[in-house]
Amino acid sequence: MSDRRTWKLALSVGPGAMNAESFDALAAAGIREIELSSGAVDPYYSVLAFPRRSAEIASLAKEHGVNISSIHLPFGPFSNVDPSTPDPEKRAYLIRIQRELLDAAGKAGVGIAVLHPSGEPYPDDERDERIERAVEVVSVIADAAEKAGVTLALENLPRTCLGRDSAEMLRFLEAIPTLRAVFDTNHSLREDNPHFIRALGSKIVSLHVSDYDFIDEKHWLPGEGKNDWKGIIAALEDIGYEGRFLYELHAGPTYQDVAENYKKLIG
Repeated sequence: MSDRRTWKLALSVGPGAMNAESFDALAAAGIREIELSSGAVDPYYSVLAFPRRSAEIASLAKEHGVNISSIHLPFGPFSNVDPSTPDPEKRAYLIRIQRELLDAAGKAGVGIAVLHPSGEPYPDDERDERIERAVEVVSVIADAAEKAGVTLALENLPRTCLGRDSAEMLRFLEAIPTLRAVFDTNHSLREDNPHFIRALGSKIVSLHVSDYDFIDEKHWLPGEGKNDWKGIIAALEDIGYEGRFLYELHAGPTYQDVAENYKKLIG
């Protein structure tokens, strides 16, 4: 079993937080580990110029007491960024942009990159074929991550997305030896969260922590939904989880709200 007191508080933030003022506010709240996240491709290129400025941005964060320890690779728009797409040109585009961002992340000292296995919506009769294609694409991206010195972590997803239950996640994890998992606590709509966590076991290297209503993802602050946090934490301890306790929330809670919530859950 792991000791939950070693799980560092972390928060997913967008491109707008990549500045000295935000880094100071994060550090003041006790949030010293962050994940840089943006759903779409453009903010990384047009707003941040991340492939070119990654080392500069990471250095600025460290100067203000914050570590960019992970990056969420873009997953939108679904029409262009989807590992399961049957369009070979779109697959090639996806691989190119993810390779470029992984290389930049590695040069900046970012240790983990989060990847979505698909877009949606998809009918059930397409799932097997889409998983097979996605495994091929994710395998190529995982190789690029390894070369960049970054751990690629696949995120479990809700609704009709691929990776919506532990069996589908394990198809990826068992097929790609270097691949790991990010477990999102508000994405499981078909399987109990503690069971899902135990099924993936030591493959989980990071979390996306939030609450929901068991109907659809909500990204609420823990305690505002129906999650069994004692059960989730017990499952994480059982699998020997040693990563960060990383919150991924919709707008609303302040940095201080996050820090206080973490203290209540982790102690």
